[in-house]
Amino acid sequence: MLRWYRVFRDLENAKKAVPLNHAQLIVAKGRKICLAHSNSGFHVVDDFCPHLGESLSKGNINFLNEIICPWHSYRFNLKNGEECRGRTPRLTVHQIKHDSSGFYIGIDE
Repeated sequence: MLRWYRVFRDLENAKKAVPLNHAQLIVAKGRKICLAHSNSGFHVVDDFCPHLGESLSKGNINFLNEIICPWHSYRFNLKNGEECRGRTPRLTVHQIKHDSSGFYIGIDE
């Protein structure tokens, strides 16, 4: 079942909190989530690299809309979660929505 969690009051607050080409750790219902802001918009993935578990919110975002793991530089597509060379399982990608009531992330529970 998909549950929506309000994480910001609106899109403008999300942009202030997570500037372009940055990521931030969000905890929703005890689950660590990486909220990334890239050239293609906001994306939400689980906050651990499936290779060895490092926090992806500590990583960088490149011009290809990939988040780069800070430990071993594995690069993950923020839209579909795939690692660029297929060396590790894909990331779990979550949904985002924003409207006049807030900025939400959707997590399957």
